[in-house]
Amino acid sequence: VQLQASGGGLVQAGGSLRLSCAASGHSFGANVVGWFRQAPGKERELVAAISWSGRSTYYADSVKGRFTISGDNAKNTVYLQLNSLKPEDTAVYYCAARTASGIYFEASRYDYWGQGTQVTVSS
Repeated sequence: VQLQASGGGLVQAGGSLRLSCAASGHSFGANVVGWFRQAPGKERELVAAISWSGRSTYYADSVKGRFTISGDNAKNTVYLQLNSLKPEDTAVYYCAARTASGIYFEASRYDYWGQGTQVTVSS
């Protein structure tokens, strides 16, 4: 499975972006798709995830109420809507897919990764 992340950019604080994670060729072949982010000098952190089977979702406390993760099976694409962006949201955002079930925080639990897309929020 190859994942292609896109949609990042430069936006002012309070603005919005929509990130897309497309699986090439076939379906995700995964039970869980997550969005991680990594800011300079910080560890990669899980900000949102969606489980296909139960359609359950997870959000980090720092983004709850501002970010929304959703999936489109027909398009083999998972989206992350980013609203009310803050400068501290600035990071490279990665999508990742996990073939086994269960939403986990650790990046090592995910089997496939997209290339990352830069999100920069100016104050």
